[in-house]
Amino acid sequence: MPARSPRELAQLPYAHRLVAFDGDLDRDGDHEFAHFDGDAFAEVEAGGSAFTSSAFSTVTFTGGRYRRSRFDDVWLHGVRVVGADLVETSWMDAEFAACVLAGIEAFGATMRRVVFHHCKFDSVNLRKTKLREVAFVDCLLRDVDLAGATLTDVSFPGSTLERIRLDNAQLSRVDLREAGAPDIASGLDALRGATIDSAQLLDLAPALAHLLGLIVEDR
Repeated sequence: MPARSPRELAQLPYAHRLVAFDGDLDRDGDHEFAHFDGDAFAEVEAGGSAFTSSAFSTVTFTGGRYRRSRFDDVWLHGVRVVGADLVETSWMDAEFAACVLAGIEAFGATMRRVVFHHCKFDSVNLRKTKLREVAFVDCLLRDVDLAGATLTDVSFPGSTLERIRLDNAQLSRVDLREAGAPDIASGLDALRGATIDSAQLLDLAPALAHLLGLIVEDR
């Protein structure tokens, strides 16, 4: 299980190598050991960029296209991403803390060894994403669309799930036991690959009965 507290900037193994970013984001840009601190990017065209061993502190992304960009070994704290295009992006060994992601298109993205701490997701399109070894720790996920996604070794300790879509999703070793009662808007049958606790089963019972066509009627 991931640590319940995110790392501080100074705890990053590459912290001493970070250099303050001073410039613009461009298409196919290559950024290594960059520290983005307090920057605001609006409607930027930076598709195909690479961010390696870099940190983002209180950065705001509004709109913009980052399609097919790569984020390897990155740290994001207090970052706001609103209305951005993150389609088919790749995330490896990434850590998010106290971030807000809203109105994002990220279908077809891949995430491996990624942890979200105290983050808020609102109306995020994660259709057909591939999530492996991903943890959502004390997060709020509201109106998140995971239709057609593949989730492997994913956990949600302390998180709240509201109106989640799982149509045709494939779940393997997904642990929901430490999350609140999962509110599944559609695709309830995809939970066959998840582990839940007995209290969550009781919360889901009416929806499961409806899915199976069971008539529950006391005499």
